[in-house]
Amino acid sequence: MSTRAATITAVTLVAISFLVAIALYPSMPDPMPSHWNAAGEIDGYMSKFWGMFLMPFVALGMLLLFLAIPHIDPLKANIAQFIEAYNLMMVLFIVYMLYVYGLTLFAGMGYQFNMTNMLLPAMGLLFIVIGFLIGKAKRNFFIGIRTPWTLTSDTVWAKTHQLGKWMFIGAGAVTIVCAFLNETAFWIMMIALLVAAFVPIVYSYILWKRENPG
Repeated sequence: MSTRAATITAVTLVAISFLVAIALYPSMPDPMPSHWNAAGEIDGYMSKFWGMFLMPFVALGMLLLFLAIPHIDPLKANIAQFIEAYNLMMVLFIVYMLYVYGLTLFAGMGYQFNMTNMLLPAMGLLFIVIGFLIGKAKRNFFIGIRTPWTLTSDTVWAKTHQLGKWMFIGAGAVTIVCAFLNETAFWIMMIALLVAAFVPIVYSYILWKRENPG
């Protein structure tokens, strides 16, 4: 996805979220649902203003960060090598955030649903996309599995990220399956994600030690 197309799409989505917040603000309750437990039940609230505008502001902040990273990273030439995958990830991450925002709005309108069951498939797909992005990422300071060992060796980076790719894709698949399980699904998803995050870190150290014995 080109940078121009991704930027226009992401900016449009964030702008729509603000317009929706403004349009629905008068009709929404105060306070609004803002937190759900592992069983997918509402267990926290926040003021209407933040309930309506927090996610659009967070999405805007994330968008600005995504746009800045390719320009401020000291290894930005490496990011340029996978910029199309990076741009796609930026758009999909904004879509995911606004999907979560939409669910909170429906909850505020009084619709009854299990938040965990609604979130897990989307989270699973996001993890899978992250996995494919990790597989394409070149050495940089912002994106990927950034350990002292991957950042000092292109070989360690590449091998670690190939493992990380499949670990995150696997975690995403587990997360999607969890949507069809009972209330333990959230914890199964968390375990899968932690394994996907920490195994490559350990692996990167092992690879680095092989390159630097003694």
